[in-house]
Amino acid sequence: MLLAVDCGNTNTVFSLWDGTSFLGMWRTATDWRRTADQYFVWLDTLIKQQKIVAEITDMIISSTVPRVVFNLRVLADRYFNTRPIVVGKPDCALPIDVRVDEGTIVGPDRLVNTVAGHDKHGGDLIIVDFGTATTFDVVGSDGAYVGGVISPGVNLSLEALHQAAAALPHVDISRPSSVVGTNTVDCMQSGVFWGYVGLVREVCARIKAERGVPMKVISTGGLAPLFQQSADLFDAFEEELTMHGLQIIHDYNKKETAQE
Repeated sequence: MLLAVDCGNTNTVFSLWDGTSFLGMWRTATDWRRTADQYFVWLDTLIKQQKIVAEITDMIISSTVPRVVFNLRVLADRYFNTRPIVVGKPDCALPIDVRVDEGTIVGPDRLVNTVAGHDKHGGDLIIVDFGTATTFDVVGSDGAYVGGVISPGVNLSLEALHQAAAALPHVDISRPSSVVGTNTVDCMQSGVFWGYVGLVREVCARIKAERGVPMKVISTGGLAPLFQQSADLFDAFEEELTMHGLQIIHDYNKKETAQE
């Protein structure tokens, strides 16, 4: 059984793949100080609570936080007796080309999403990931990663607004009932929500114009369902896009190793 781990700047997600489907998915705050033993106790408790019988034999990791990877490697070695595949490392092969400027390091989560997006929807895609940062990844007609756009994440923008302006409170993001707010919270929520709707629409329109071909826009990430309410923004929403990509990359590397 495969344990897939997606470590982002804010949260780390663990999921079990049995060869047919994902049996469970669990989320914890990303903390580079968390030890392998702590990971195992936490994960083992959750697996047993859902009455899943799991014999983990393989592990794959995608991490945008390099300091976390060491303890995840220890987890794989100590408790599952396996050497994990780490996306972005030289020994991890990808089933796609990466066409960026020489010397550029592309975030592993963006590569994983590209692999998954192409598998599910074909080429000529824009994948909008609402994470700590809001990223736009462009997938070529052949599935290659050809570049993208990075902008501040929704919650990051709200937190910056709260910290920089003493009179403004911390608020949760939600779709406001009207554009014009009649109190401070409504004003802030409207500015962020409709501001990001405008951001997504404009960036995607410019990408499409620059590429000169019809393109599908796929959304993913924690806040994607909120913006999915604006039906004209996206062609599809993929909740488990990153996990699907990790599973594909794991299988691809296993096949490559078997052929050597």
